[in-house]
Amino acid sequence: MPPETETGFAAVSVIIPAYRAAGTIARALRSVGAQTLKPKEIVVVDDGSDDGTLQAAEAVVPSLQGIQVKLVRQARQGAGAARNHAIAESSEPVLAFLDADDEWLPEKLARSLQVMESAGATLVAHNGWIVDGERASLNDCARRFRSGNDPFVSLYRKGYIDTCTVVARRDAVAAAGGFDAGLPNAQDFDLWLAIASAPNAKLAVFDEPLARYHVAAAGIMSNTESRLRCCLQVALRHAGALRGRPGLPLASLWYRIAAVHYEAVQAYRSRGHMGRALGVASRLPFAAAAMTARYLAGETEPRAALAQGIGTPLLYWIWIGTVLALYLYQFKPLAGPILGLLRLS
Repeated sequence: MPPETETGFAAVSVIIPAYRAAGTIARALRSVGAQTLKPKEIVVVDDGSDDGTLQAAEAVVPSLQGIQVKLVRQARQGAGAARNHAIAESSEPVLAFLDADDEWLPEKLARSLQVMESAGATLVAHNGWIVDGERASLNDCARRFRSGNDPFVSLYRKGYIDTCTVVARRDAVAAAGGFDAGLPNAQDFDLWLAIASAPNAKLAVFDEPLARYHVAAAGIMSNTESRLRCCLQVALRHAGALRGRPGLPLASLWYRIAAVHYEAVQAYRSRGHMGRALGVASRLPFAAAAMTARYLAGETEPRAALAQGIGTPLLYWIWIGTVLALYLYQFKPLAGPILGLLRLS
């Protein structure tokens, strides 16, 4: 466990980006104050809110039982930049991440630090509850973590870690370069992959559900397309790190492409937008073909004309058909629901 300060608080900085979170920031902060082992500091960066977020945070500070709190405001730059700003303002050797609309359960920090110490882990995460209105479902991160022989490959394929469950060593976050502020979505997943790909990195994910991730209905509809694009960009960015690890790199890439499309389909279905769900499903083979070609070519930027890069238009369609057939064969559990939506199975 990280050393305690002279006041008995754990040497941990809690990183909280906040945007238009006046209605939820108090809940998040109180959940930190209710920890059985309290962190030394919390850093909140208000990312240009116009709803009184910073004032709502200030009102909670006196109830946080001696935790040092830094409240910082910046012009609107996005969650990645806000997290990087908060990290720069923080001072402790271990960082714990919490978004302003989520919350921790009381044993979260104590158990995370125990596991980090006992496992010698670089990054620790755990199970959590996904709360959507009155419904709560378990995000069983630990089961997916244990499902493969290589933690990086499992994380790459399934992207299962919720940000509000992560505790990581500061030096590992710094070595990975922090959050990519240029990504509108999936900056957290990108960073966890960057940390996990380091030669001496060790991940640990344990079973206890010690956080609540609150789903915002408006966020699902407005962010689904952006998240899909960003997740595909992140998948291609980290595909090279699959080489030399268990399994075929292309199989992991295809798995990830299918998984993020399925996630988008489910997000649209859950809100009754079947047309958008079908649109995402129909784009899957084209995305698989394009990203496979870019991976094989060693490219990191989109081609101006994919068809010209592959060959004649006829060969292009043959290529797409081949990739789709391989996808259907390799990933039947993921393909089934999507084909069901298209009434092809």
